[in-house]
Order: sequence, then C-alpha cells, then structure tokens
Amino acid sequence: MQRCASSQPLVEEIQAEEEEEEEEEQEVFQETGGVNEEQVGPVEEASAREPDGRSAPVEHKNGKRAEAGPSVADGGPRFSMFTWLMVVALLGVWSSVAVFYFDIVDYDRVLARAQEFRMNFSEVLQGKLAAYDTDGDGDFDVEDAKVLLGETSEEAETNQTKEKTSKPEVETPTQRAPEPEEDGPGAEETSVPGSQDVESEIQAAVPLPPLDDSHFVPDDPTEPGQRYEEEPGSIDTTGVLVEENQPEETEGESGRYQTSSKLSQEAEAEKPPKAEPEPQTGSTRPTESRQAADGAAEKAAEEQKEKVKKKKPKLLNKVDKSIKSEIDAAERLRKKGNLDLALKAFDSLVQQHPLSPRARYGKAQVQDDLAEKLRSNDLLQSAISTYGEAAELPDVTSDLLRAALKRRAERQQFLGRMRGSLATLQKLVDVFPDDVGLRNDLGVAHLLLGDNKGAKKVYEEVLAVAPSNGFAKVHYGFILKAENKIAESIPYLREGLESGEPGTDDGRFYFHLGDALQRVGDDSAYLWYERGHQRGHFASVWQRSLYNVEGLKAQPWWTPQETGYADLVRMLERNWKTIRDEALAVMDRSRGRFLPEEENLREKGEWGQYTLWQQGKRVGNACQGVPKTCALMERFPEATGCKRGQIKFSVMQPGTHVWPHTGPTNCRLRMHLGLVIPAPGCRIRCTDQTREWEEGKVLIFDDSFEHEVWQEADSYRLIFIVDVWHPELSQYQRQTLSPI
Repeated sequence: MQRCASSQPLVEEIQAEEEEEEEEEQEVFQETGGVNEEQVGPVEEASAREPDGRSAPVEHKNGKRAEAGPSVADGGPRFSMFTWLMVVALLGVWSSVAVFYFDIVDYDRVLARAQEFRMNFSEVLQGKLAAYDTDGDGDFDVEDAKVLLGETSEEAETNQTKEKTSKPEVETPTQRAPEPEEDGPGAEETSVPGSQDVESEIQAAVPLPPLDDSHFVPDDPTEPGQRYEEEPGSIDTTGVLVEENQPEETEGESGRYQTSSKLSQEAEAEKPPKAEPEPQTGSTRPTESRQAADGAAEKAAEEQKEKVKKKKPKLLNKVDKSIKSEIDAAERLRKKGNLDLALKAFDSLVQQHPLSPRARYGKAQVQDDLAEKLRSNDLLQSAISTYGEAAELPDVTSDLLRAALKRRAERQQFLGRMRGSLATLQKLVDVFPDDVGLRNDLGVAHLLLGDNKGAKKVYEEVLAVAPSNGFAKVHYGFILKAENKIAESIPYLREGLESGEPGTDDGRFYFHLGDALQRVGDDSAYLWYERGHQRGHFASVWQRSLYNVEGLKAQPWWTPQETGYADLVRMLERNWKTIRDEALAVMDRSRGRFLPEEENLREKGEWGQYTLWQQGKRVGNACQGVPKTCALMERFPEATGCKRGQIKFSVMQPGTHVWPHTGPTNCRLRMHLGLVIPAPGCRIRCTDQTREWEEGKVLIFDDSFEHEVWQEADSYRLIFIVDVWHPELSQYQRQTLSPI
C-alpha cells in the first residue's frame, strides 16, 4: 500500500495538466472557427521540429494550420500526446499493483489457459485435432475450442444434444488425448486440459465410439474419479488364443495400466483416423455389454462347433429321393403334431413304396410319438418292429441304418427288454466295428442285464483301441470295484471322471471312487465326495444316497418323538425279549436262515441277516420261523409297507468291521433294537457321532448318512432292524415311490 500512496501526488499533477489542456483545446477550438476534434486529420510528421526547437505546425483537414507552443497563447496543447501516454502507463502500473496486492486475476489459470490454447492452436495448424470435433461439422472451430476449454454455453450444449439425436454415431474413432508423462520428452505436446470438469465435458460432447473400437485407449484405471472395468485376459470366451497389445508400464508403477506409450502417442499423431476400426480385446466396455457380447460369442462358437461336428445325415436312397416331396410333407405333419394324419401319410407311402427305408423310418417315428402321447406299450412295440423293418431293407443308407437301430435299442431298454436291446446293439457294433460309442453302449446293455463279465470284455476292447476314452474308463473301474479289486479300480474311476466326457458325470462313479479311496486309507475320498456334492449328486459330503426326495429333513440321529413313530418304538422295547427269543430259536434250529451279507460292505469278519420284509412285501415263508414277531409288526404299516426298506435280524460275529458306507435313499429311517449286546466292543458311528447298542433299547438313525460298524466283543451281537418311511413323506409319495 506504500506504493499506492506514493503515486497520489503524481496523479494530482496529471489531473491539473489535463484541466489546463482542456482549456487550451477550448481556445484552439474558438480560434479555428469551431472545428471539431473529430474533423482534425491525421498528424503528419508529428515528431518533426522547427529549427528553433518549436514543434512544427500541424496541418488540419480544413487547410488551416496551428502551431504547437508551450502555452495556450502559442495555439495548441504542446504535451497532449505525451500526457496521454503517461496516463496509460500510470494506469498500467496501478493495475499491476492492484492485481499483485488484491489477487484480482488468477494468473495461474490465465497462464494455464494460454498454454492450453497455444498447444491446441498449434495442433489445429498441424491438422491433429479431429478427435475434438465436438459438434460433428468436420472441422475444429470456435465452438469446439469452447468445449475443449470448459466454456460450453447452454445453447451449444443444446445444439450438440440435438445433433446427437439426429445424426448417427460417427464412425471415426474418438481418441482421448493422452496424459502427459512426467519428466519425459514431448510432455508439452501430449498435455491435456488439467481440469477434471473439462475432461468430463469432452466425454459428454463427443459421441462414444463402438465398444470394440481398436483405437479407443482407456485412461489409467487408477485415475481419481474414473471407473473402468479390468482389461480382459488374452484368452476370449471361446478359449482361442488372441493377440493383445500389452500396455507399457511406468517405472516404479509396475502392474498399472498406461493409456499408451510415448512411441504409440507419437505414431498415433501421424496417422489419420480410420473409418472402420477393427475389434481389439483390450477395449473397455460396460459389464453388461461385455457379458452379452461374450455370451453371444460363446454361443456362436458352440454353434459353429456343432455344425462342424454334426454333418447332415444322408437318410435318402434312390427310391426315397424319387418321393422326397411326399416324405417331406408327411414329416411336416409329424413335426407339427398332426400325428394321425402323419401316420396315414407315411403308411400310404410304405404301401406304395415298400422298398423306401425313409418312409418306413418315418412311420416308426410317428408310432413312437403316438406311443409316448397315449402312453401305449402296444404302439411302442409296433414302433420297435417298424424301426427293425426299416433297417432290414436293401440299399438303406448307413446313416438311416444307424439311426433306426439306435432308436430301436433305446425303446427296447425303455420297455425293459434288455436282451432284445443287447441283440440290437450287437448288430450295430457288427455293422460299425470302428464306432467306439456304439461299443460303449453295448457295454452298458451288458451291465443292465447284470452281465458284468460281458461288459468287462467290451470295455477292455474299447480301451485297447481308445485308451483315453473316459466313458469306458469309469465303467471299467466300476466293474473292477464290483469285483472287489479296489486298488485297481481307482485309477480308472479317477481318470474317467477327470476326463469330463459325456456319460461320466454320474453320482455312482463319485460314490464308488470315494468308497474305494476310503478302503485303501486315502483321505482324498472326501475331496471326491465334495466334488460329487458340488455337481449335485450328493445332498452333502456325509449324506451320499442317490435315490432321494428333495426337501426332506436331514439329520444323522433321531429321537422317537422326532420320527412320530413313538408307538412303534414303545412296542419294540416292550416286546424285545419275545423278539429276541424267536430269533435265537431260529439260530439254534436252522442257521441257514441267516444268509451272509452280499453287498461287499465287510472289511473282515462274519455278518449274517435273516430278512422278514423286503421292499414292502413278506419274504417267502420267513415269518413261519418267528410268527410272534411278524404278528407284532403287522400293526405298523409305516414299517411293513416301506418299499424302500427292510425288516430283518442281523447277527455279527466278533472281529467284524463294516466299511464306512451309506444307504441308497433318504426316504427311510432305520431303527436298531438291541437283542444280544456283549460289552464292551460293539459300536456304530453315523457321521462323526459314535454310539453303542443297549439290550431292549432302540437307536434311530438316517442310514443315507455315512455310517460304520465295529464288533470287537468276545461273542456275537444280535439286533433287530426295522426300516420306516421318512415321516415327512406324504401318503401319495409312499404309494408311488419305486421300491428299492
């Protein structure tokens, strides 16, 4: 403020001089006859001087002349021009002082804008700002510069919005100006407006490029205020390797994505924009759009693979081709569901052209469809016969022969005609000996007949020609496991499951692989049980039954009150001695009634069972040996009518161990009534809880959970086993569930 005060006398002196000059001008005005100052022409030789040092006379437009002098009497203001120059200079000094002390102008912003404008104007001259053509008029003009500098008016924004809605998106890819790199060459050339607001306005004003634009370079994802998706990997959704330009990393910031390297920035500045950008895997896209695009790509890839795999079968021979239009018309009727009309059409074609395999095959298909619609076994049997007739005709194409016999075998299996299905598949294998898939189907047919030996031979033949065939491996391992070749079965079951081939994802294979691993002491069994659970085959790692009803209460141990069968439990516990005495009498008179356990559940020892009810029915004349026990049980249909359970005596000799195992279904609960229990040494584990039997007491557990038994006492253990329906099953379910 001292500078401001010191300049005050000078300002007053200038004001006094101005007043004197006004008076002098007024006198000059009067002397010249009232000529206005605006009429005075330009000064010629303003700095010229007379020899005596006086200013040269000034020529005026009216021809008069006035001489400048030191005073009003001399005819004009001698110091007029100099005075005004001094005034301007002093005003500049005053303004500078005011700005300096009162921060009237933001010098940093002015300098930044000036630098930005210089940079932008330089790029305009070089033709490099096509990317900032915000109004889409093909050039960079004043309105574009306003947008770039963050000064877009409301009217300009409105116009831009209108243009966006009226014009399609520009095809020229829009590239954001790259960020300057610190302490690097070319930093000034690549700098962008520093304001975040300016950047957001550029994004809003410029039409977005296509999502797969190869020239759109995403900003640094770590930049504040920006949200970006992660870069996709170098493998797309179809699993095909694709090329990807790896972003350059800055020193000291490894792992961060850079917008572009300096070289690529310079190269990009030299290239004109492309009209149709090529897709690039590194472009940034919204999550939903990316997922949709990836899903579409995956679907297209799968469809392409299916087209490659499945060639259109040749079903028509010469006879069929001559009546192709009639066959097509009948087939259209079948596909539209007009089965009666379709059957008449195909039947007419068969009568007119008895050597047409395609017409006969079409008739079989219609019969097959009608059988399913009407639930008719007779119609299904007719279809099976007609499929066979089509395959027997001369000149049948190989594709039609294969299709007819495969469908025939499937429908035979559906009707339970396993031997007929086996014969059909054997014929297929004879005709197509190199088809591994048909041989695998033949092996399954042997297994369905219970012919493990025949199935084993088939799968050995398959593995001889296709040693990596996963389907053959799991089935061969299954057969080895059934033969109690535990260690040998493990690699086949494991490798077959790991192959992931169709037909291998079956709960039985997970079940038997885990069981085999448990029996050799390998704890990885539970990893496979977990995989089976994740694949939906098991309710849990512990509960591994395969024939289940969803939603039933699942717990290993139950109380009589929880089951709702308290009356049955009370009856068993009150009459346990009667039941025990009858069982002992049978054991004394005829030990042959206690048959050895045949499910391969024992590691060692002896285990015999005497069954009274099986699958909801009495077993032969078994009740003749224990009539009182059977009479007691007849009053409880939840047990005698349990089609997925048994009622039996179980005797186990000392030194017996039963492997950890699970029952086949979650539809039943199992009751154990202790009859003869030597102590100590007899115990049962269900999941992670171990209990012991007591004579005259009932234990209740869900045997679909893993359980294990030890008999380490000095004498035999005798119990009575009663299976009952799961209490949450409805009466309808109990009546309609298939027996096990």
